[in-house]
This record gives sequence, C-alpha cells and structure tokens, in this order.
Amino acid sequence: MKEITPAKITRYLDITKRALAKVKIISAAKEKAEDALDMATRYYQDALHFHSKGDFVNAFACVNYAHGWLDCGARTGLFDVGGDNQLFTVDEE
Repeated sequence: MKEITPAKITRYLDITKRALAKVKIISAAKEKAEDALDMATRYYQDALHFHSKGDFVNAFACVNYAHGWLDCGARTGLFDVGGDNQLFTVDEE
C-alpha cells in the first residue's frame, strides 16, 4: 500500500495514544524524562491537528515522531513502560 488511508492513520494515532497513557516517568531522570514526554505529547497533538484537517501525510509524520520519542524514552530508561513490547520497542521483563 502506497497511501496513508484514514484507517491507517487512525490506527497509528490510537497506538500512540495508548503508549502515551502507559508511560511513567522514572524519578532518577525526571527532568529529561519530562522533556521527552513533552516532545512526544506535542508531536501527538500536532498529529491530531493535521488529522482533523484531513492532512494524513503530516499527521502520519507527526505521530511517528511522537512514538519515536516514546520508544527512545522507554529504551533509554527514562520511562517505565512495564516491559510492554507491544506498544514500545523494549524487551519483556
């Protein structure tokens, strides 16, 4: 498939929404974790904005950046995601 369909972007938005809800900041690196979560949240909000305008290409780009920030935080130990390897690129605990 070479296009970003409404169903595809809706699926990606849902996955990132669930990931954002699951993140818990680890207190040892609180400032850095909060910054990473803020970036993820801002990109997710941008994705929702573009989605509401029917601009699926920019929505798709933003939601992928958002999830990239979440994955980075999870993999580097800034976030506790409970070993969830369905929503994040982490190993199961």
